[in-house]
Amino acid sequence: MQRRLFLGLGLAGLLPAAPRAAAPLQVMTSGAFTAPFEILAPRFTAETGHAITTIRGASMGAAPDALPNRLARGEAADVVILARGSLDGLVRAGLVRAGSERDLVHSAIAMAVRAGTPHPRIGTVEEFRQTLLNAASIGYSSSASGVYLSTELFARLGITEQMAGKARQFPRWVGREVANGVVELGFQQRSELLPIPGIEIVGPLPAPIQRVTTFSAGIGARAEQPEAALALIRFLASPAAHEVIRAAGLDPA
Repeated sequence: MQRRLFLGLGLAGLLPAAPRAAAPLQVMTSGAFTAPFEILAPRFTAETGHAITTIRGASMGAAPDALPNRLARGEAADVVILARGSLDGLVRAGLVRAGSERDLVHSAIAMAVRAGTPHPRIGTVEEFRQTLLNAASIGYSSSASGVYLSTELFARLGITEQMAGKARQFPRWVGREVANGVVELGFQQRSELLPIPGIEIVGPLPAPIQRVTTFSAGIGARAEQPEAALALIRFLASPAAHEVIRAAGLDPA
Protein backbone atom coordinates (compact mmCIF):
# COMPACT_ATOMS: atom_id res chain seq x y z
CA MET A 1 0.00 0.00 0.00
CA GLN A 2 2.82 2.42 0.86
CA ARG A 3 4.57 1.68 -2.42
CA ARG A 4 1.32 2.24 -4.32
CA LEU A 5 0.87 5.56 -2.54
CA PHE A 6 4.44 6.58 -3.35
CA LEU A 7 3.93 5.91 -7.02
CA GLY A 8 0.66 7.75 -6.99
CA LEU A 9 2.33 10.78 -5.47
CA GLY A 10 5.04 10.54 -8.09
CA LEU A 11 2.45 10.98 -10.84
CA ALA A 12 0.03 13.26 -9.03
CA GLY A 13 -0.81 16.31 -11.09
CA LEU A 14 1.00 15.10 -14.18
CA LEU A 15 -2.00 13.91 -16.10
CA PRO A 16 -5.70 13.30 -15.52
CA ALA A 17 -6.72 9.67 -15.68
CA ALA A 18 -7.44 8.70 -19.27
CA PRO A 19 -10.17 6.39 -20.53
CA ARG A 20 -8.98 2.82 -20.85
CA ALA A 21 -10.03 2.94 -24.50
CA ALA A 22 -7.56 5.72 -25.33
CA ALA A 23 -5.06 4.85 -28.05
CA PRO A 24 -1.74 3.60 -26.63
CA LEU A 25 1.15 6.00 -26.43
CA GLN A 26 3.74 5.10 -29.06
CA VAL A 27 7.16 5.13 -27.38
CA MET A 28 10.40 4.51 -29.24
CA THR A 29 13.31 3.72 -26.91
CA SER A 30 16.91 2.69 -27.37
CA GLY A 31 18.35 -0.34 -25.62
CA ALA A 32 20.13 1.56 -22.86
CA PHE A 33 16.82 2.66 -21.33
CA THR A 34 14.91 -0.56 -22.01
CA ALA A 35 15.39 -2.25 -18.62
CA PRO A 36 14.02 0.59 -16.45
CA PHE A 37 11.34 1.45 -18.99
CA GLU A 38 9.91 -2.06 -18.87
CA ILE A 39 9.26 -1.51 -15.15
CA LEU A 40 8.26 2.15 -15.23
CA ALA A 41 5.89 2.00 -18.19
CA PRO A 42 3.35 -0.31 -16.48
CA ARG A 43 3.43 1.92 -13.40
CA PHE A 44 2.60 4.95 -15.52
CA THR A 45 -0.22 3.03 -17.18
CA ALA A 46 -1.61 1.86 -13.83
CA GLU A 47 -1.76 5.39 -12.49
CA THR A 48 -2.99 7.24 -15.59
CA GLY A 49 -4.83 4.67 -17.69
CA HIS A 50 -2.63 5.41 -20.70
CA ALA A 51 -1.44 2.18 -22.28
CA ILE A 52 1.98 2.19 -23.94
CA THR A 53 3.24 0.48 -27.06
CA THR A 54 7.04 0.16 -26.99
CA ILE A 55 9.18 0.17 -30.13
CA ARG A 56 12.86 -0.65 -29.60
CA GLY A 57 15.86 0.26 -31.71
CA ALA A 58 19.35 1.73 -31.68
CA SER A 59 20.07 5.41 -31.12
CA MET A 60 22.08 5.61 -34.32
CA GLY A 61 23.51 3.54 -37.14
CA ALA A 62 22.43 2.22 -40.51
CA ALA A 63 20.14 -0.58 -39.28
CA PRO A 64 16.59 -0.19 -40.64
CA ASP A 65 15.15 -0.39 -37.11
CA ALA A 66 17.44 2.30 -35.67
CA LEU A 67 15.13 4.93 -34.22
CA PRO A 68 16.28 7.88 -36.37
CA ASN A 69 15.78 5.75 -39.48
CA ARG A 70 12.27 4.74 -38.37
CA LEU A 71 11.29 8.38 -37.88
CA ALA A 72 12.91 9.42 -41.15
CA ARG A 73 10.73 6.84 -42.95
CA GLY A 74 7.63 8.50 -41.53
CA GLU A 75 6.89 6.26 -38.54
CA ALA A 76 5.13 8.20 -35.80
CA ALA A 77 6.02 8.28 -32.12
CA ASP A 78 4.62 10.17 -29.17
CA VAL A 79 7.85 9.83 -27.17
CA VAL A 80 11.37 9.13 -28.40
CA ILE A 81 14.13 8.06 -25.96
CA LEU A 82 17.70 7.80 -27.23
CA ALA A 83 21.23 9.20 -26.95
CA ARG A 84 21.19 12.98 -26.57
CA GLY A 85 23.32 13.60 -29.64
CA SER A 86 20.89 11.65 -31.80
CA LEU A 87 17.91 13.38 -30.20
CA ASP A 88 19.41 16.77 -31.00
CA GLY A 89 19.81 15.65 -34.60
CA LEU A 90 16.15 14.65 -34.73
CA VAL A 91 15.16 18.09 -33.42
CA ARG A 92 17.22 19.75 -36.15
CA ALA A 93 15.59 17.49 -38.73
CA GLY A 94 12.13 18.45 -37.52
CA LEU A 95 11.31 14.92 -36.36
CA VAL A 96 11.17 15.78 -32.62
CA ARG A 97 9.54 18.91 -31.21
CA ALA A 98 12.05 21.57 -30.26
CA GLY A 99 11.87 22.44 -26.57
CA SER A 100 10.44 19.06 -25.54
CA GLU A 101 13.84 17.49 -24.82
CA ARG A 102 14.51 16.20 -21.30
CA ASP A 103 17.64 14.37 -20.10
CA LEU A 104 16.75 11.15 -18.27
CA VAL A 105 19.90 9.16 -17.45
CA HIS A 106 23.66 8.95 -17.78
CA SER A 107 25.06 5.63 -18.97
CA ALA A 108 28.62 4.25 -18.89
CA ILE A 109 30.17 1.55 -21.07
CA ALA A 110 31.14 -1.75 -19.46
CA MET A 111 32.93 -4.94 -20.50
CA ALA A 112 31.53 -8.46 -20.02
CA VAL A 113 32.84 -12.00 -20.33
CA ARG A 114 31.11 -15.36 -20.40
CA ALA A 115 30.08 -16.53 -16.92
CA GLY A 116 32.71 -18.67 -15.25
CA THR A 117 35.62 -17.46 -17.38
CA PRO A 118 38.56 -15.39 -16.04
CA HIS A 119 38.15 -11.66 -15.64
CA PRO A 120 40.91 -9.80 -17.51
CA ARG A 121 42.47 -6.78 -15.85
CA ILE A 122 41.10 -3.46 -17.13
CA GLY A 123 41.75 -1.15 -14.18
CA THR A 124 44.17 1.08 -16.09
CA VAL A 125 44.30 2.25 -19.68
CA GLU A 126 47.35 0.10 -20.40
CA GLU A 127 45.76 -2.99 -18.81
CA PHE A 128 42.64 -2.36 -20.87
CA ARG A 129 44.67 -1.97 -24.07
CA GLN A 130 46.57 -5.19 -23.42
CA THR A 131 43.35 -7.07 -22.69
CA LEU A 132 41.99 -6.04 -26.08
CA LEU A 133 45.19 -7.14 -27.80
CA ASN A 134 45.15 -10.50 -26.00
CA ALA A 135 41.50 -11.25 -26.73
CA ALA A 136 40.63 -13.69 -29.50
CA SER A 137 37.40 -11.87 -30.38
CA ILE A 138 35.53 -8.74 -29.35
CA GLY A 139 31.92 -7.65 -29.78
CA TYR A 140 30.42 -4.18 -29.62
CA SER A 141 27.06 -2.63 -30.42
CA SER A 142 25.95 -0.69 -33.47
CA SER A 143 24.73 2.15 -31.24
CA ALA A 144 26.44 4.82 -29.12
CA SER A 145 28.93 2.64 -27.21
CA GLY A 146 30.01 0.70 -30.27
CA VAL A 147 30.37 3.79 -32.41
CA TYR A 148 32.69 5.23 -29.78
CA LEU A 149 34.86 2.10 -29.61
CA SER A 150 35.14 1.57 -33.34
CA THR A 151 35.54 5.16 -34.51
CA GLU A 152 37.44 6.75 -31.62
CA LEU A 153 38.75 4.50 -28.87
CA PHE A 154 40.61 1.89 -30.92
CA ALA A 155 42.42 4.68 -32.77
CA ARG A 156 43.18 6.51 -29.53
CA LEU A 157 44.77 3.34 -28.15
CA GLY A 158 46.70 2.80 -31.36
CA ILE A 159 45.19 -0.63 -32.04
CA THR A 160 42.86 -0.05 -34.98
CA GLU A 161 44.68 -2.49 -37.26
CA GLN A 162 44.86 -5.20 -34.58
CA MET A 163 41.12 -4.91 -33.92
CA ALA A 164 40.12 -5.08 -37.57
CA GLY A 165 40.29 -8.86 -37.76
CA LYS A 166 38.63 -9.73 -34.47
CA ALA A 167 36.18 -6.98 -33.50
CA ARG A 168 32.56 -7.50 -34.62
CA GLN A 169 29.53 -5.25 -34.51
CA PHE A 170 26.14 -6.56 -33.40
CA PRO A 171 22.82 -4.77 -33.83
CA ARG A 172 21.35 -5.41 -30.39
CA TRP A 173 22.31 -7.41 -27.32
CA VAL A 174 26.09 -7.91 -27.35
CA GLY A 175 25.86 -9.80 -24.05
CA ARG A 176 23.99 -12.65 -25.75
CA GLU A 177 26.87 -13.12 -28.17
CA VAL A 178 29.24 -13.31 -25.19
CA ALA A 179 27.01 -15.79 -23.35
CA ASN A 180 26.80 -17.98 -26.46
CA GLY A 181 30.57 -17.98 -26.94
CA VAL A 182 30.45 -16.07 -30.22
CA VAL A 183 32.88 -13.46 -28.87
CA GLU A 184 35.22 -13.49 -25.88
CA LEU A 185 34.72 -9.88 -24.75
CA GLY A 186 31.61 -7.76 -25.11
CA PHE A 187 31.19 -4.00 -24.79
CA GLN A 188 27.92 -2.13 -24.39
CA GLN A 189 26.12 0.25 -22.06
CA ARG A 190 26.16 -1.35 -18.60
CA SER A 191 22.36 -1.22 -18.44
CA GLU A 192 22.17 -3.35 -21.60
CA LEU A 193 24.58 -5.97 -20.23
CA LEU A 194 23.06 -6.35 -16.75
CA PRO A 195 19.87 -8.22 -17.77
CA ILE A 196 21.68 -10.82 -19.90
CA PRO A 197 22.05 -14.27 -18.31
CA GLY A 198 25.25 -16.23 -18.76
CA ILE A 199 27.67 -13.32 -18.58
CA GLU A 200 29.61 -11.46 -15.90
CA ILE A 201 30.41 -7.76 -16.02
CA VAL A 202 34.13 -7.25 -15.46
CA GLY A 203 33.75 -3.53 -14.93
CA PRO A 204 33.49 -0.15 -16.63
CA LEU A 205 36.10 1.22 -18.99
CA PRO A 206 38.93 3.01 -17.16
CA ALA A 207 37.94 6.57 -16.28
CA PRO A 208 40.36 8.34 -18.69
CA ILE A 209 38.81 6.57 -21.69
CA GLN A 210 35.25 6.09 -20.47
CA ARG A 211 32.46 7.62 -22.53
CA VAL A 212 29.35 8.45 -20.52
CA THR A 213 26.32 8.92 -22.75
CA THR A 214 23.24 10.90 -21.75
CA PHE A 215 19.96 9.38 -22.86
CA SER A 216 17.11 11.81 -23.27
CA ALA A 217 13.45 11.94 -24.23
CA GLY A 218 11.51 14.16 -26.56
CA ILE A 219 8.04 14.40 -28.09
CA GLY A 220 7.74 13.24 -31.68
CA ALA A 221 6.84 15.85 -34.26
CA ARG A 222 3.87 13.70 -35.31
CA ALA A 223 2.77 12.85 -31.77
CA GLU A 224 -0.96 12.24 -31.54
CA GLN A 225 -1.05 12.59 -27.74
CA PRO A 226 1.44 15.33 -26.85
CA GLU A 227 -0.02 16.03 -23.39
CA ALA A 228 0.23 12.39 -22.34
CA ALA A 229 3.69 12.22 -23.90
CA LEU A 230 4.81 15.18 -21.80
CA ALA A 231 3.38 13.56 -18.66
CA LEU A 232 5.29 10.35 -19.36
CA ILE A 233 8.55 12.22 -19.89
CA ARG A 234 8.04 14.12 -16.63
CA PHE A 235 7.41 10.88 -14.80
CA LEU A 236 10.51 9.19 -16.22
CA ALA A 237 12.59 12.18 -15.10
CA SER A 238 10.97 12.41 -11.65
CA PRO A 239 12.38 11.16 -8.32
CA ALA A 240 9.71 8.42 -8.39
CA ALA A 241 11.73 6.73 -11.17
CA HIS A 242 15.21 7.07 -9.66
CA GLU A 243 15.28 3.81 -7.70
CA VAL A 244 14.40 1.77 -10.76
CA ILE A 245 16.89 3.68 -12.90
CA ARG A 246 19.76 3.06 -10.49
CA ALA A 247 18.91 -0.63 -10.18
CA ALA A 248 19.26 -0.86 -13.96
CA GLY A 249 22.85 0.36 -13.85
CA LEU A 250 22.11 3.95 -14.85
CA ASP A 251 22.43 7.29 -13.10
CA PRO A 252 19.45 9.67 -13.08
CA ALA A 253 20.17 12.84 -14.98
